[in-house]
Amino acid sequence: MAGGPVQAKNALVTLNEYKTGLEYVMMEQRGPVHQPTFLIGVTVNGTQYVGEGGSKKLAKLAAAETALKSLIQFKNPLEAQAAMGMSPFQNGMDFTSDTEIGQEMKQFDLSNNSDTSFDEFNNSNSSMNNENVTPKSKVSPQGGQNPVMTLNELKPGLVYDCSESGTSPATKRFMMKVVIEEKEFEGSGASKKLAKQAAARSALTKMYNMNFTPMATDTSTPGSTSKVAGTDMLISEFSMDQSVADNIGKLILMRYDELMVGLPQHSRRKVIAGIVMTRDKDMQNLEVISVSTGTKCVNGEYMSVSGTSLNDCHAEIISRRCLMEFLYTQLEKVARANGEVDEDSIVVTVEDGGYKLREDIRFHLYINTAPCGDARIFSPHEAQPGEDSDRHPNRNSRGQLRTKIESGEGTIPVKSSDGVQTWDGVMQGARLLTMSCSDKVCRWNVLGVQGSLLSYYLQPIYLHSVVLGSLFHPTHMFRALTGRIQAVLGTLPAMYRLHTPRLNLLSSAEVRQPGKAPNYSVNWTKEKEGVEVVDAMKGKGQESGKASRLCKVSMFKRWLELAKCEKLSRVETLVSPLPGMYSDAKLGSKKFQDVKGLLFKAFKDAQLGHWVKKPMEQDEFEV
Repeated sequence: MAGGPVQAKNALVTLNEYKTGLEYVMMEQRGPVHQPTFLIGVTVNGTQYVGEGGSKKLAKLAAAETALKSLIQFKNPLEAQAAMGMSPFQNGMDFTSDTEIGQEMKQFDLSNNSDTSFDEFNNSNSSMNNENVTPKSKVSPQGGQNPVMTLNELKPGLVYDCSESGTSPATKRFMMKVVIEEKEFEGSGASKKLAKQAAARSALTKMYNMNFTPMATDTSTPGSTSKVAGTDMLISEFSMDQSVADNIGKLILMRYDELMVGLPQHSRRKVIAGIVMTRDKDMQNLEVISVSTGTKCVNGEYMSVSGTSLNDCHAEIISRRCLMEFLYTQLEKVARANGEVDEDSIVVTVEDGGYKLREDIRFHLYINTAPCGDARIFSPHEAQPGEDSDRHPNRNSRGQLRTKIESGEGTIPVKSSDGVQTWDGVMQGARLLTMSCSDKVCRWNVLGVQGSLLSYYLQPIYLHSVVLGSLFHPTHMFRALTGRIQAVLGTLPAMYRLHTPRLNLLSSAEVRQPGKAPNYSVNWTKEKEGVEVVDAMKGKGQESGKASRLCKVSMFKRWLELAKCEKLSRVETLVSPLPGMYSDAKLGSKKFQDVKGLLFKAFKDAQLGHWVKKPMEQDEFEV
């Protein structure tokens, strides 16, 4: 017989030799018909291992590989590599060691630490046998292994306690709790399976410092391995602590469930958003400021010349208006105290005039999915998140300003639409265009969330973080929210800056809500009784037909009352007599308007399009 290398066995053959008669079960099929993703599970010795792939064959192979990584020790490293689908960097591992292969690979991601020697790896791994030692560097589970399985390998025999919340199918959620070493970890989800995975992720994050937020590192140049791909930011600067992000999402969803008790007719939603305030450096003292839902904009025929209609009822936009309402409430308390700020206030007086947030006060925006526009123009099924592998048809218009379409879904680039909208044009049938949510959040990262009128009294207020429940892509999120204007934005006046919020994904990604999005929008603000339901297509109260408490004229009235208080400290000087027209009051906030002009110029200089404004008649109203 002729000699030669022995043909390597694949994972299916190898696992079958280890244990015959195994049954592979089809668990789930996700994604569109033309690009499906299959999940197949196999149970070995009472433990289920799950594989994922673009075909049933590949998913079955992945399930076998996952099982092998946790069960089998190989004497021949090359044989192990072939059977388990491992990449060449793992050749130096000792597959005959006493530590289970799966645990080694979950605790250390050598692909992101290529300068780590295997001696250092083995020394570090030996210290992991001590349960009280937590790895210092954030690492990710290998191969997308189920977090419940990962945790079970590290801490076998755990028992999960389940509870339910919600009054309708749209609001029903499950809560799972697990106790490890006298510490309680919990997670929630739309199913028991998802809730259990969320609880496991919470435990893995806090006990083993595992990182579940996708962070493709930039390895194009030496020394850049710790930077997030497509950015100039270190991973440590890009995201905040995962447990804080999970708490923010959890609080928003819990508050929504509480608000929807007795309102099943308004509990259905596609997109939910909210703002949480933290009061301490460690961000453990959390308080929900706003909760909102919605995916629609006002129809052109319902535009208002008296400031009584809400133009944009997308959830994140409404939550920001709720935050503005909360800020008005804070300033009104100061006004009632003749300009004196008490210890409970979230603001402090500035020597040069006006007020700013207390040092440890931070605001966090949660959205259950990526904001529409530039942050969402990518395929979630791409295997590699790096720009080099970007095959999405919109890749040539990355960063482009985009507008929402009246009565439609999705966004279009502004270069295919007119830069100026006229009142008579819209009234004659031209579709009203509204800037996308990605563009508006980018705007907030320069101008602040307080808006022009509150800028008379408040220094710019920037979001500390943006937390997503799904469709999180680090490269695209960074570009959409700040990166696309970073190189072209001119020098800004004092107090203003280009601010990059921390970006996080929940440990348990939100499941896509089925069905058509409703035409209403729900909002709630702290210190307000009950929720307000708005007909998003008309921009007014769904049942009452009256102006929303969040509309322009409502805010303008509150601003005019604040302007009467001479004791309030101001950033901008008020003219006398007070401007009676809303547009004049906005233009009087000169620093804010100057920065807005620089922002619009930056988009133009970067060849990303012109900011599309609403017809000017909308702001020419008086109270």
